[in-house]
Amino acid sequence: MAYTTFSFDSYSFDIITQKLELKYSIDETLRFTEEFIFKVSPVSYNTAALDRACQLLFFIAGVSYYKTYAPKNISVNMGEIDEKLAQFLSKTYQRGLREFFYQNNIPITTDITFPINHIEELPLLHTATKPGMLIAVGGGKDSIVSYELAKKSSLPIKTWSLGHKNQLEPLVTIMAPDQHIWVERTIDKKLINRTLPDALNGHIPISAIFAAASSIICILTGTQDAVMSNEQSANEPTLYVDNEPVNHQYSKSAEFEQDYQSILEHLFGETIRYYSLLRPYFEAKIVQIFSENYYEKYKAVFSSCNRAFTQNSNSIYWCGDCPKCAFAYLALFCFLPEEKVNTLFKGKNLLIDPNLTTTYKKLLGITEDGKPFECVGEIKESRVLMNIAKDKISLLNFGNYSIPKGFDWQNKMPNNIPRDILEKIAL
Repeated sequence: MAYTTFSFDSYSFDIITQKLELKYSIDETLRFTEEFIFKVSPVSYNTAALDRACQLLFFIAGVSYYKTYAPKNISVNMGEIDEKLAQFLSKTYQRGLREFFYQNNIPITTDITFPINHIEELPLLHTATKPGMLIAVGGGKDSIVSYELAKKSSLPIKTWSLGHKNQLEPLVTIMAPDQHIWVERTIDKKLINRTLPDALNGHIPISAIFAAASSIICILTGTQDAVMSNEQSANEPTLYVDNEPVNHQYSKSAEFEQDYQSILEHLFGETIRYYSLLRPYFEAKIVQIFSENYYEKYKAVFSSCNRAFTQNSNSIYWCGDCPKCAFAYLALFCFLPEEKVNTLFKGKNLLIDPNLTTTYKKLLGITEDGKPFECVGEIKESRVLMNIAKDKISLLNFGNYSIPKGFDWQNKMPNNIPRDILEKIAL
């Protein structure tokens, strides 16, 4: 079915219930509603700044509904967009939906253009924040390492999660931050139940939604820094189509991070900051840090398996079948005794599971269809890790591959972390 226009209809924030309601429509026929509830004891803040942060989440979260039919036109019935914000939103949608385009046989460079309805530059809105860190907790090893590193800063630390309270509460209990904030998100049932005829489905830049939600929490709690746990490995495209990159992890990449930092500075100055504490590290280095320092503390309460965090899941586990499990097993296997790693996967060694042979070949970059569309390490670090694994299991053989000269996954890479934070933590 051909639709022509996706509309950003309205948003509203209730200061009593802290519920943010977002409304969208397509051709004034299909209507969608999404809700966020921020369970926070708010401090003093600039209400105009909060309204602008709500607008930012309103615009970014609309990607879930835009993609149902990907109409050519976008209209904005509420909210203000100047030229810089329009460019940011257009790029975030376009780059963040390239995997979706690819898998739905749509040209990956398809333009997505946000309209400008505020000709002059939007006025700067400062809000009352103090030095401190708000760390997103997703249940995996990365956010655990971020949290443990952040504790070295002596700054106040809060943590937050978007849904999945049943899975994450045991982890948060062990972390014991100064405060944890549970944010509830309710997606429109038409998306969950897939009741839209001929609607398209596919990956969205979900971490961009997390970024916008974190900015709202920063304002409500008076915290300056929203801290993510995205690593250097997220920068590698999953594949190329006609020399154009398609990156499953685009909204985790340093490029998106820099763009979002720039738009925050444009809208709020330095009163809200956003960065990843793990950006200098490759995924393999993060696993090494976790294995050597934090595995015993968190082994029963963490998981990097996406299937443990689906809409219908209420417990934390490792499926042992997906690419994320395969990569996590490979990396952990290099730094921990086999029996410890196997306990996470019901006693199974994934490296010798014949059902995962093709997956490992994709991780090593020796198949024609590129890496898995998942949040996994770079091809070259998978190759280094596999060589380490071969020293422990000599019979491993997934094919021929080479390791690029000069690659060292232990090297720290350029990052976007503020200098004052680097000085406090000494990464």
